Amino acid sequence: MRLAAIDIVIILVYLFSTVVIGLVLKRQAQKSKSSYLLGGNKLPWYMLGLSNASGMFDISGTMWLVTLAFVYGLKSIWIPWLWPVFNQIFLMVYLSAWLRRSNVTTGAEWISTRFGRGLGASLSHNIVVVFALISCLGFLAYGFIGLGKFIEIFIPWEAVLKLLSNTPAWIQNSAFLNSLYTNFLTALYGINPQYIPHIYGIVFTAFAVFYAVIGGMMSIVWADLVQYFIMTVSSLVIGIIAMKALSLHQLNVPEGWFSPFFGLRLDIDWSGIISEVNAKIQSDGYSLFSLFFGMMLFKGILVSAAGPAPNYDMQKILATKSPKEAAKMSGFVSVILNPIRYFLITGFAVLAIIFYNQLDLLVAGEIDFEQILPSAINQFAPVGILGLLLAGLLAAFNSTFAGTLNAAQAYIINDIYLKYIKPKAKNKEIKIINYTAGLIVVIISVIFGFFAKNVNSVLQWIVSGLWGGYLAANVLKWYWWRFNGHGYFWGMLSGILAALVFPKILPPLFPNIPQDIILLYFFPLLAVISLFGCIIGTYTNPPQKMEVLTSFYSSVRPWGFWKPVHDKVIEQNPEFKRNNNFGNDMFNIYVGIICQTALVALPIFIITRQSMSLLVTIAIILSTGLILKHTWWDMLDKR
Repeated sequence: MRLAAIDIVIILVYLFSTVVIGLVLKRQAQKSKSSYLLGGNKLPWYMLGLSNASGMFDISGTMWLVTLAFVYGLKSIWIPWLWPVFNQIFLMVYLSAWLRRSNVTTGAEWISTRFGRGLGASLSHNIVVVFALISCLGFLAYGFIGLGKFIEIFIPWEAVLKLLSNTPAWIQNSAFLNSLYTNFLTALYGINPQYIPHIYGIVFTAFAVFYAVIGGMMSIVWADLVQYFIMTVSSLVIGIIAMKALSLHQLNVPEGWFSPFFGLRLDIDWSGIISEVNAKIQSDGYSLFSLFFGMMLFKGILVSAAGPAPNYDMQKILATKSPKEAAKMSGFVSVILNPIRYFLITGFAVLAIIFYNQLDLLVAGEIDFEQILPSAINQFAPVGILGLLLAGLLAAFNSTFAGTLNAAQAYIINDIYLKYIKPKAKNKEIKIINYTAGLIVVIISVIFGFFAKNVNSVLQWIVSGLWGGYLAANVLKWYWWRFNGHGYFWGMLSGILAALVFPKILPPLFPNIPQDIILLYFFPLLAVISLFGCIIGTYTNPPQKMEVLTSFYSSVRPWGFWKPVHDKVIEQNPEFKRNNNFGNDMFNIYVGIICQTALVALPIFIITRQSMSLLVTIAIILSTGLILKHTWWDMLDKR
C-alpha cells in the first residue's frame, strides 16, 4: 500500500467534510419538497454549473478517456461524441431554457405539461418513470462496483486485514467486546475475494448516501464544489509533472498521434513502439474512422435534440432560478470541465507513454489498457498528491452517485408517491419518504452490484434499450404539435424492445463488428423502428386538447412545427411573439461545438508543447467566444 500518512489524512478530511456538509444543510433541505429536490430554486447558476461539471468528472469515464488519449492522441477528442458531449451545447443554446420554463420538479412531471391528462399522458408518464428508475439503478450499481475495484488497487485487502488484526487494548480488556471483535475478524477473513470490491463500495458509498439523503440537492452542490477544487489542484499538478517529464524524455508516438484530423481510416500504427496497442485499436472497432465519426455525429445530433435524459443533469437544470440561468449553467459546464479534466487526462496519458514499461497493466494474464489511470496514479503521483487524487476521484464518484440518487428520489417521491399514493402528504411525511426512498434505492443498487456478474449482459441490454427507445419520442415532443401521449409511449416502447433484441441477434449475424459499438452502426434502423411506433401511436389517437397545447406552447415557446397551435395562441393573445430563433440557434450550436472541442484540445497542446497548434486553438476559442457573446449571451434576455 503506497498511501502515506498525509494521503490517508487528506482522504479522511474529505470524507469528514461531506458529513459536515450534510449535517449543516439538513435543516435547509427539510423546509419543503422543492428545497430538498431542487435546493428551493435558490442556487446560483455558476454553483449548479460547477456541481454538474463535478458530476461528469467520474472515475470510470476518466479511466476510459485516459486510455483513449494514450492510444489515439489528438484524435481521441472526437470519440466522446459517442455520449455525445456536445449535448451540453444544445442545452446551453435553447433546450435548458425550454425545460426550465415548464416549472416542474422532474422530467416525468414535465409530461403533463406537454400531454395533459388522460390515458396517453398516463402511459407516457409511467414509461418515463420506469426509464429513469432503471437507468438510475443501473448507474448506481455499476458505479458502486467500479469504485470498489478502483479503491482496491490502492488499499489492498491484505493491508486492511493486517491493520484490523492489531486488536486495540480497550477491546482486549473486555471479554464481550473481544469475542465480538474476533467473530468480526473471522467474518472478514472468510469473505470471498470476488466480493471485496463490494465491501469497499459499501464503506465509501455510505458517505455519499449520508450527505445526499440528509441534505438533498443543496448538500450535493456544496459537496461537489469541494470535489471540483480537489480535482482542479490534482489536474494541474499531474499536468505539470508530465510537462517536466517531457522536458527530459521524448514522446515516442506513431505518426498522426499529434493531429486531430483524419481520413477514411484511422491510420495510427503502434508497431515497433508499443505493438500491443494495435490489438486494442482493432478491438475498439474505430479503424474506419470516417464511417464511425459520421454515425457518431448523426446519432449525437438526434440525442442532443431530444434534450436531457431524466437524470442528475436534468435535475440541475430544473434547480436553477430561471430559464436564463439554466442556459448559463449548461454553457458554464463545458468551460470549467473540459480544460481541467483534459489537463489531468493528458498528463497521465503522456506519463504512461514515456514510462510504459513501469506500468502494471496485466489483469488475469492479459493487458488491460483501462488500468493505465490507476497504475499511473500509483506510479507517478507524489506523496500528498496521491491522497489528493484519490480523494478527488472518490469525490467524483460520490458526486455522480449522489446526483443520480437525488434524481431517483425525485421520481419516487414526486411521480409515484405524491401522484398515486398520497397527493396531499404533509412536509414532515415527505421528509420521511425522502429518506426511506433514498435508502431503498441504495439497497437495491447494492444488491444489483453483488449480482453484477450474473446480470451484466441483461443490464447492458436494458441501458442500451432505454437510451435507444428514448430518442425518437423525445425529439418529436419538442418540435411537432400533433405528437401525442400515445405516440410518445409507443415510440419509446418500440425503440426499447428493438434495442433489447438487437444485441442478441446482431452479433452472430455481423461478427466482424465489435459488440460494444454494434448498436451505433445499426442506430438508423433502431431510430426508424422507434419513429414508426411514434407515428402509428400518434395517428391512431386524436390530438392533444388544444388548451393543453396552447398552454405548453405559450409558456415554453419552442420553434418547430407548431402552426395550428400558434394560430390559436394568436387568437387568444395577439401580442404573443413567435420564436424565430431557429437559424440563430443552429448557428450558435455550430460555433459552440467548435469552441467546446477547442477547449478539449487546449490542455493537450499545452502539455505536449505544440506551440503553433496551441496558438491556433487559443485564437479559435477567443473568436468563437466573442461570437457567442454577441449571438447568445447578450440575447438571453430577449428570448
